[in-house]
Amino acid sequence: MSRPRILVAGIGNIFLGDDAFGVEVVRRLSQRPLPEMVRVIDFGIRGLDLTYSLLDDYDATILVDALPRGDEPGTLYVLEPEWPAASPESQDAVLVDAHVMNPMRVLQMVSSLGARPKQVLIVGCEPATLGDEFEGVMGLSPAVEAALGGAVDLVESLIAKTLARHRAAMLA
Repeated sequence: MSRPRILVAGIGNIFLGDDAFGVEVVRRLSQRPLPEMVRVIDFGIRGLDLTYSLLDDYDATILVDALPRGDEPGTLYVLEPEWPAASPESQDAVLVDAHVMNPMRVLQMVSSLGARPKQVLIVGCEPATLGDEFEGVMGLSPAVEAALGGAVDLVESLIAKTLARHRAAMLA
């Protein structure tokens, strides 16, 4: 059995305030020592690039993104999204917008291409502000800025759990 391959994908727009959360987390992760089988990439708003990367048969993918769910700003989440089913009716709706990153739309497109990554997790952070596409907001809010260290630790722990599961499977 080969060593597991893990993709950590930062998602977000640096011009929309807390939407830059995923981009900042992967920037910090890329400065830390990680196992060689872990790829850390800032995808920003490049949904098509992420789609094609997800076709590369990773053992685990961790998407890092701002994730509004109604909690206090800075709250961290780990979610395993339901895999969207590909259907002929949804094919037209699957197109990825070149200026907006929507992780669920990316997963729909991957599915429509006949692929399904083995494990996808989303590490999200409750944003305080996302600005708007006309005015923009540079920089993270204080609450999201304060959550960055915890998010980096959380992603590293998910990587460690994936590696531990893989080692256990090899010994079984």
